[in-house]
Amino acid sequence: MRSLSKRLASARLDGVLVTIQPDEEPKSLQEAYQIQKEVNSLLSPSSNAWKVGSTSKEAQLKLGTTEPGAARVPEQFKFRGGDKIPVFSSHDLWVEGEFAISLGKDLPSREQAYSYEEVYSAIDGVAPSLEFVGSRLKYGLGGSGRLSVTADGGANVALCVGQVVHDWVDIDLPTQRVSLTVNGTEVASGAGSNALEDPINVVLWLANHKRVSEGLFAGEIISTGTCTGLTKVTPGDRVEAEFGPIGSINTWLVD
Repeated sequence: MRSLSKRLASARLDGVLVTIQPDEEPKSLQEAYQIQKEVNSLLSPSSNAWKVGSTSKEAQLKLGTTEPGAARVPEQFKFRGGDKIPVFSSHDLWVEGEFAISLGKDLPSREQAYSYEEVYSAIDGVAPSLEFVGSRLKYGLGGSGRLSVTADGGANVALCVGQVVHDWVDIDLPTQRVSLTVNGTEVASGAGSNALEDPINVVLWLANHKRVSEGLFAGEIISTGTCTGLTKVTPGDRVEAEFGPIGSINTWLVD
């Protein structure tokens, strides 16, 4: 497991692809998350951001799963709107427009499941975000299996988060349209309902996923999964997403 973790960490930094040997494949979701945690420990310190994926039917179909998955984003792979993001074309790059939700209160570990109302009351604001996903695995997102993709950072390549809007409660997130533009041309659009029918449901899922361990904390940001589907991108592309009253976000991919 340690050897695989080292190779996956190196692949995020140098653009190579990793072949997972049969005796290295995660045997359970718990083991996949443990490898993911080890990989992150070999990279930069963790950021305050979580990515939650497989929250749309399209993403679940591509990854061969029926439930979400999560990963903490290492600090060096978290960006702000307007940043240039270094990427490797070898990692099979895709972009997703996503709502990012900021917590203003802790959701600590506990035995009892969190309710929608408890999670809603802990939210401090909402921001536009772009997640770039891909794979450091030889057989890619569709051919590696859910457990291996989870071990590989949940397919996260980079997360770009915009300005948090604190006056958000009158915005209906499930119906809010999100449009995605690449190199000046709109290429995709969707709504918040693509993310588990409501982006807040994604935060609820993560709160209950993490309540059996360390929980979630005020100041953390949760990217809630694609509203716009998966759009192929390459180094050199300029990417922008528009979230109506939540604002917009843009970035530029570089080699």
